Amino acid sequence: MTSLTRADVAAMIDHTLLAPEATPDQVNDLIAEARELGVYAICVSPSMLPVRAPGLVVATVAGFPSGKHHSLIKGAEARLAVDSGAAEVDMVIDVGAAVAGDFAAVLTDIITVREAVEDRAVLKVIIESAALTDEAIVGACRAAEKAGADFVKTSTGFHPAGGASVHAVRLMADTVGGRLGVKASGGIRTAQDAAAMIEAGATRLGLSKSAVVLDGFPD
Repeated sequence: MTSLTRADVAAMIDHTLLAPEATPDQVNDLIAEARELGVYAICVSPSMLPVRAPGLVVATVAGFPSGKHHSLIKGAEARLAVDSGAAEVDMVIDVGAAVAGDFAAVLTDIITVREAVEDRAVLKVIIESAALTDEAIVGACRAAEKAGADFVKTSTGFHPAGGASVHAVRLMADTVGGRLGVKASGGIRTAQDAAAMIEAGATRLGLSKSAVVLDGFPD
């Protein structure tokens, strides 16, 4: 962890507020804190868009948190979010399709969203890794790559199975082989957690406790 500086890690963070009870004032506080911390992006619910966040990348979610939305609804939600200023979209796959081994359905789901936003936004694909077997993690990551996604992402942070794990991040990173980014999200609350995810291959971190995590890294 000593080789990672505070600035190194901040440049990888999506500072996140996706609580259903989040208010506009809390989003404004998130933006102010993100600017103070020097993080890469903020991630907010699509209903909170548009937001004014100069100097920050604005990310949002689609099909969140269950993934059990029709693909066309996810695509429409993502397109509307991009029209409202989002530069990145984190979509949730149909996790049940991955559990069932129906990776053709997972592929179609992701392609629908990719085509809806075209090349106007970075597309991250949330696979809910804690709910999947290793085989299903690999299958979902391969589908994401084939569909033209830019990142694979571990978790929504809302699933009872849990959030990111070092094992899942390493498996995801090995599967995409540097061709896609890997976002670790869900349950990362300390500098030690973050460092372990980065060492395993994470290239982006989804954090709601960014200040606490960053305080554990040297300047």
